[in-house]
Amino acid sequence: MSHPNPVTKAVIPAAGLGTRFLPATKAMPKEMLPVVDQPAIQYVVAEAARAGLNDVLMVTGRSKRALEDHFDRVPSLEATLQGKGDEEKLRRIQEATALGDIHYIRQGDPLGLGHAVLCARHHVGHEPFAVLLGDDLIDERDDLLGPMIQVQQRTGGSVIALMEVTPEQISAYGCADVETIDGQGYVKVKGLVEKPAPEEAPSNYAVIGRYVLHPAVFDVLEHTAPGRGGEIQLTDALQELAASDAEGGGVYAVVFRGRRYDTGDKLSYIQAVVQLASEREDLGPKLVPWLKDFVAGL
Repeated sequence: MSHPNPVTKAVIPAAGLGTRFLPATKAMPKEMLPVVDQPAIQYVVAEAARAGLNDVLMVTGRSKRALEDHFDRVPSLEATLQGKGDEEKLRRIQEATALGDIHYIRQGDPLGLGHAVLCARHHVGHEPFAVLLGDDLIDERDDLLGPMIQVQQRTGGSVIALMEVTPEQISAYGCADVETIDGQGYVKVKGLVEKPAPEEAPSNYAVIGRYVLHPAVFDVLEHTAPGRGGEIQLTDALQELAASDAEGGGVYAVVFRGRRYDTGDKLSYIQAVVQLASEREDLGPKLVPWLKDFVAGL
């Protein structure tokens, strides 16, 4: 079975308040926090573009205007840089505006990830689509969305991304109960548990922030009752789809073993900045020796 429609659209929920980064996010969206020298959100949009998803819908909220400004052109700045002959900086700022067609819709009420996805219904229509969460940055050298899209097209269901974590870490994630499929490089999801205690977790497969969803998820989200935290949980809708034999039913997973950077809290954000900077040709040769000396002196 396969889905006749190609995956061309990406939805990026970006309505969160970013309270874990206050006071830095009091007047600036958390998605605009710099990861080395570009905002976190640009890494995510660039990942979508590399997968051929050039139609991007950002689900935003109040005080998120900076997101729109970042992906818009600034002719006066471009002219200034061109006049100075600073071609490299000009190229860098034009990268953001060339990533694709980016649209915006406001979530309005902060009713959870499931509600944010539901806000995309009219834009997405009846096509399968990707959802990318901004806290998870996937290294550009590792392709995750590509294999996920292939699995969605092959199965006609919805696809989530999983990573193996230690038993001690699983309580910080959604956890998937899976079964292998002979001869396939993906697994079938039998159920999902949100942030289970280690002794109650069905596996050590954690759900990370990439999804390729069948549009049937919208009908399910319409009647999904608020769950954990009083929010409409995407996990609850996927649980229902996993047990469904109707069109668009079935949930599958790709296990990702590449490089992922978590920017979801202060410590992991700092670690992501250090990791990415250390691997850059223009920064790593000086940063890494300094880090070694700094750590040795602690």
